[in-house]
Amino acid sequence: MKALITRKLGMTSAISEDGTVEAITLLSVQPNVITQIKTHDTDGYIAYQIGTEKHKHLSKPQAAHFKKSKTEPKVVREIRTDELAEDLKLGDTLPLETFEVGDTVHVTGVSKGKGFAGTIKRHNFHRGRKTHGGRSYRRPGSIGSMYPQKIFKGKKMAGQMGHEQVTTRNLKVALVDADLGVLGIKGSIPGPRKGVVLVKEAKQ
Repeated sequence: MKALITRKLGMTSAISEDGTVEAITLLSVQPNVITQIKTHDTDGYIAYQIGTEKHKHLSKPQAAHFKKSKTEPKVVREIRTDELAEDLKLGDTLPLETFEVGDTVHVTGVSKGKGFAGTIKRHNFHRGRKTHGGRSYRRPGSIGSMYPQKIFKGKKMAGQMGHEQVTTRNLKVALVDADLGVLGIKGSIPGPRKGVVLVKEAKQ
């Protein structure tokens, strides 16, 4: 099981061995601790729950839940797996060296929220003509026919844009620095700076 909870630091660039410039996203990694191990017998599926950072004010149910792992994490994520690893147990810390340069990973984060957006910004609709008497410039236009007298679900209309979970798949690990606690991923990653990002291995 290869997975880490990180926070996005920002982007930079690096020159690869063949001389090309590559965009790299830097992620800050705090110690990740296994806070719960789920099994078929107790939960109906196999998964690891991992936590990172330190919470200032845990509720009593949370404190009791994390007591066995001797941690008080602020951010918690769950990673499903096919089978349990023999070398991982409750309270263990996952090292940054879990990943190596060249590994293929899936990265999950919450995209930047853009607020309430119209159809042009949200769905790339065309603008209406501004000549020959046209008066509908940024309006969505017709949203349905006379029958049936309803709007189908999923109709592309104005609404909340962004701030949703996004997974970018099959990215490459470009940098692993255990001293600084920094992980580098080739390409862009969803979310703003300081956003929580889950990095896990891509199953081949």
